[in-house]
Amino acid sequence: PVFSSLHDCSVAGDVVVDFSVAAAVRPLLEAAISKKLPVVVCTTGLSAEDIAFVQDSAKKIPVLFSANMSLGVNLMVSLVQKAAQVLAGSGFDIEIIEKHHNRKKDAPSGTALYLADSINQVLAQPYTYDYDRSTKNEPRRPDEIGILSLRGGNIAGEHQVIFAGEDEIIEIHHKAGSRRIFAVGAVKAAVFLKNQTPGF
Repeated sequence: PVFSSLHDCSVAGDVVVDFSVAAAVRPLLEAAISKKLPVVVCTTGLSAEDIAFVQDSAKKIPVLFSANMSLGVNLMVSLVQKAAQVLAGSGFDIEIIEKHHNRKKDAPSGTALYLADSINQVLAQPYTYDYDRSTKNEPRRPDEIGILSLRGGNIAGEHQVIFAGEDEIIEIHHKAGSRRIFAVGAVKAAVFLKNQTPGF
């Protein structure tokens, strides 16, 4: 069965898994709170206010929120953080390139921002993000992360973090062969969340 909203859903369930659009997340969480259902939020493109609402909802229901449900991407975050701790203080510039299919609406991807934010979490002085250098006529600043978004074809998702130093480059790259990996991760998250108490 298909329902226009979770409020209208008459089918019993254990967990809600949300891969939708940013505008749908708040009403979905409000309905989940009223039904006391845990929610796995996988939707990207959320505003700071949306994310705050997701976090606030976790005071009432169990919520698992990730910009990417892939096991590989979440491992990549740890690798990128380790690299940033070692390399950022040694003059390495940090750039992120992400590629997705031509129907993806948000740019940069939630995963690219997840990677950039994870780097900032481990640095003493946070970096700023630069999404477009086309209007500038100046060299890059050492405390910025350039984030480039490419859209085309049916690319399931690729993310590359580049650490560029003097005479050496380190690249950490994840490529999704299909979107199946996100579904697998979301189901694992739902199984985990099913018996949790409210929390984030």
